[in-house]
Amino acid sequence: MNRRFAVGYQQKADGEVFADVVKDYAEDIAEVYFAWPGQASGRNQLGSARGRRNWDAQYLLEEDLQNFKRQGIKLDLLFNANCYGGRAVSQNLENEVLSILEHLAHTTGGADIVTTTSLAIARTVKKYFPDIEVRASVNMRIGTIQAMEYVSGLFDSYYLQRDMQRDIEYVKRVRKWCDDNGKGLCLLANSGCLYCCPGQTFHDNMVAHDAEIDEMKNIENWTPFVCWNILRKEEMRKALLQSTWIRPEDLPNYDGLADVFKLATRLHSHPRMVLEAYTSASFNGNLLDLLEPAYSSLLAPFYIDNKSFPTDWFKQTAKCGHNCESCNYCQTVLKQVLKDSREL
Repeated sequence: MNRRFAVGYQQKADGEVFADVVKDYAEDIAEVYFAWPGQASGRNQLGSARGRRNWDAQYLLEEDLQNFKRQGIKLDLLFNANCYGGRAVSQNLENEVLSILEHLAHTTGGADIVTTTSLAIARTVKKYFPDIEVRASVNMRIGTIQAMEYVSGLFDSYYLQRDMQRDIEYVKRVRKWCDDNGKGLCLLANSGCLYCCPGQTFHDNMVAHDAEIDEMKNIENWTPFVCWNILRKEEMRKALLQSTWIRPEDLPNYDGLADVFKLATRLHSHPRMVLEAYTSASFNGNLLDLLEPAYSSLLAPFYIDNKSFPTDWFKQTAKCGHNCESCNYCQTVLKQVLKDSREL
């Protein structure tokens, strides 16, 4: 079955132009998602740092978007910051969103999808650009059918809360509801985020205010991210296997359940490697290298050998119910897959 992927735009990575990577995998890529230069989003701003703007970034973005359109790839514009501050329900923000969409319509053929965390932005796009698909961002953490129903008037499709996607029977229930109600369903395959991370809202808010935080004198010698702190402790590394990612080899189990599989590549240093792994449903290497965020440097010289997972991995984790406090399966598997590169 031909699986379709959504990949996150960047301009250059691993010594090559990102648009060339997209061209090589165009048959597998349904969408390219991107933020507008200078806009807050779920990741650092494109083409802007500490007030200095790379004006060429916008011109290159527009040229790349035009080429993606010619290849039959849909354009997904992100307004997925977790916080828009005092502008959250303002006419100012509405006008800004509309001006970007109008500009894209004139220069690239227009956005096909808008993915957002903002109910106000979803409402604005629905009202003024009814032909654009409005998608609920994974950052909204919509994990239940009830939550989808509550905002069904604003969204045409949803990213399922990543913490729910390993429960394959539950994903099937959500898929049926989406089919019955004319909604799309999408999954994020290579998230490195911890299961139900208590620091995620704090982290997402930090990213939304990245430009402001960058100008502050911040707390020294402190890492504000839960994952990086706990994974330094050997006894907590089982959390890596209890997380939300889907192995490339397990992706066939989701055939027919997602319209697109999102691959986090906006900040990834090796997007071609990620695409090759997931389009082929196979990866021979350090599983951490596929994830975003990745923890390869944190665990080094240890790594997770993707080909060492037991054959019952998916079967066990797809029905476990995340009762981690009374189960040692992931701890046992970690001993099997965690390798020391010094022993190679």
